[in-house]
Amino acid sequence: MPLVPVTEHQAAVAALLAAPPSEPELLPAAEALGRVLAEPVVAREQLPSFANSAMDGYAVRAADVAGASPDSPVRLPVGGDIPAGAPVGTLAPGVALRIMTGAPVPDGADAVVEVEATDGGTTTVEIREAREAGTFVRKAGSDVRAGDEVLPRGSVLGAAQVGILHALGVATVACVRRPRVLVLSTGSELAVDPEPGSGRIRDANGPMLAAAVLDAGAVAVPHLSTTDDVPTFLAALEAALPDVDLVLTSGGVSAGAYEVVKDALGPRGVSFTKVAMQPGMPQGIGTYDGVPVVCLPGNPVSSLVSFEVFVRPALRRRAGNPHPERPVVSATLTEPLTSPAGRRQLRRGRLDRAAGTVTPWGPAGSGFLGWYAGADCLVDVPADATDVSAGAVIDVWDLTVG
Repeated sequence: MPLVPVTEHQAAVAALLAAPPSEPELLPAAEALGRVLAEPVVAREQLPSFANSAMDGYAVRAADVAGASPDSPVRLPVGGDIPAGAPVGTLAPGVALRIMTGAPVPDGADAVVEVEATDGGTTTVEIREAREAGTFVRKAGSDVRAGDEVLPRGSVLGAAQVGILHALGVATVACVRRPRVLVLSTGSELAVDPEPGSGRIRDANGPMLAAAVLDAGAVAVPHLSTTDDVPTFLAALEAALPDVDLVLTSGGVSAGAYEVVKDALGPRGVSFTKVAMQPGMPQGIGTYDGVPVVCLPGNPVSSLVSFEVFVRPALRRRAGNPHPERPVVSATLTEPLTSPAGRRQLRRGRLDRAAGTVTPWGPAGSGFLGWYAGADCLVDVPADATDVSAGAVIDVWDLTVG
């Protein structure tokens, strides 16, 4: 059987996870950080809602200070103070009012003279520079006008977006529902706290993939692990199916004697194939009782690289994220690389962004999770490249962004 190209399997996973938009989820604005808008946000009011001062200084009529200069200052009586939060008042001709940043500019005033251009007086102020009408006055509606589409559909809500929602008095927002993912790791060797040398290991894949699911913007249902027993595996799977949009398994998909995922799901319509990739050649894809299933290999590096390549972008699209892919940058290799013929290798690396270079990080084997934990990128070696020399320019997936 020929190996399936990486791009072909990517397209298959993307198609499997594509779904018509579900009903949006209404969330309090304060709890919507990182979520994607299902509907645009239209301002119902203007910002600022009133003209206010951009500086600490003095509200004046520009005509009253037109001739001011350091050599010929204008002196005006100070008629009082306008602190932030004060009601809008009125400025009489020939008078200045001391005003604080954010305070309402009184009727009749059309400029603010900053404190630094005065003597800071409290009963009479000496103004040493002229100011044109509009200087340091934030006009009402100068930031947002009522009726403006402030945030379009598909916006990812960051801190600034949450801030503008609160500034506009938007209490709740309609967000794209996040897909719910069951992470199911397999292997009779898995144990909660194995004794050293017992032949059993801790389950790293389950927590690792659950964290990857969360990082992709989806919801990780509490992960499960099962033995290499088909009835046990199917019982765990079926118990969780009604509440999930995707089942993500790890392990049991290769060519060994105890491949529980392949043994359980192969006869039930899930396809297992070999992808032209290192690490992560064995893969599975299909549905079980109408729920999408993606089956990843069990070696931890293979599992996480497979998630990065196939599952993460598809989940982010499903969650409405407008930028589902990791950014790819070009970098110069500091060391030579070898790669198996006909297989696209995604090798752990360390990226020096300032220098524009990348250094391979650790061995190429799929069991070296400690080296992966110290990497910040994946070096993308094309399938037709078997020897890549130092100094070559190569594509790199930046794992720190997106």
